[in-house]
Amino acid sequence: MPAPRTDRRRRCPWAGDDPLYRRYHDEEWGIPVRDDRVLFEFLVLEGAQAGLSWITILRKREAYRRAFARFDPRRVARFLAADEARLLRDAGIVRNRLKIASTVTNARAFLDVQKEFGSFASYLGQFTPAPGDRPRRPRAVSEVPARAPASDALSKDLQRRGFRFVGSTICYAFMQAVGMVDDHLAGCFRAGRGSRPGPRGRVPTMKKRSPSQK
Repeated sequence: MPAPRTDRRRRCPWAGDDPLYRRYHDEEWGIPVRDDRVLFEFLVLEGAQAGLSWITILRKREAYRRAFARFDPRRVARFLAADEARLLRDAGIVRNRLKIASTVTNARAFLDVQKEFGSFASYLGQFTPAPGDRPRRPRAVSEVPARAPASDALSKDLQRRGFRFVGSTICYAFMQAVGMVDDHLAGCFRAGRGSRPGPRGRVPTMKKRSPSQK
């Protein structure tokens, strides 16, 4: 059902009238995340989204949480071939063999990063763009890039560490989603409301494809 007509706040146009999309735009997208479990969730969901629309993934989100142990990387890292076969029969998620297998692989690589850096959030800090990297806030979706030097660097390093489905555009989408960059358009009521954490030990502020570009 459409959002209430009394809500006249200006939003990024990709939020549309879908209540689920609006809630995601208003309450999650671009807000810095410091919880490693949530970071793992977005890493999985962004990879699952490749080739699909983001609203499709949002609608499957609860099914993903059930299927992948509430995105606990320790539990997912212990999944076996039988678990992957079970997931291929789960109509609630994207039943792509490579994407399912990559989630298990990525959970194991995620734990390795946590061991080395103390947390995945701390690891991400080194890829945070400087505040002056973008001289002005984008005014149209067309001004929001699909990738950036920071996402190129993150993608390259994640792949070196064994992660899969982490190309630069997926990484940019992830970075926007978890508030490593505030890509809300000028005029959007959410613009500028996400804090910019410091470089190390706190979740960064990078960039992602806006859902309209997915």
